[in-house]
Amino acid sequence: MPRRGYHHGNLRQALVEAAIRLIDEKGPQGFTLSEAAKDAGVTPAAVYRHFEGREDLLAEVAKQGYAIFGDLMEHAYETGQPSAIRSFEATGRAYLAFARKFPGHYQAMFEAGLSLARDPDLARGAARAQAVLERAAAGLAERLPPEKRPPAAMFSAHIWAMSHGVVELFARGSPGTRAPFPPEELLETGIGIYLRGLGLIEPDE
Repeated sequence: MPRRGYHHGNLRQALVEAAIRLIDEKGPQGFTLSEAAKDAGVTPAAVYRHFEGREDLLAEVAKQGYAIFGDLMEHAYETGQPSAIRSFEATGRAYLAFARKFPGHYQAMFEAGLSLARDPDLARGAARAQAVLERAAAGLAERLPPEKRPPAAMFSAHIWAMSHGVVELFARGSPGTRAPFPPEELLETGIGIYLRGLGLIEPDE
């Protein structure tokens, strides 16, 4: 028996929610459209009324994930204002929070191998989240002399990569791979070292 049915006219979202559950359980490549249909309580043929195939379904999960992610990143940025450094640190923590609270969306976005070029809405969603981090990086970099100021895109990419690495290595996966420190502490310390290296914070801050 399916774990959850759907209301009339809302089959598309019911299939998305089924996919999110299956991704969380099996990973983005570990389930079939038939399993998603069964979980949603419909026949496999019904899926094709809304999605061309499994990749199309994964792309919809990713699009919805990027919408949530963008909202969280923007909220984190605004929460840290007017302090540039607090806004910057808050966006990093928002990345960890999103990965923990929305693992199915996270995996569809970052582990399903989807090309952002396949769908303009998917590309816009990803760009929106990245733009928040770039804005935070640009605000913080203004404290540096122009000749020592790294490009905001590079600055934010470094922190994005650090956040992603902490999530992948220590916030998810088997317990045996986890560090003896909370992921938030690892990320905060890493960001602190990075910012000190740029001369953006003093050694005792």
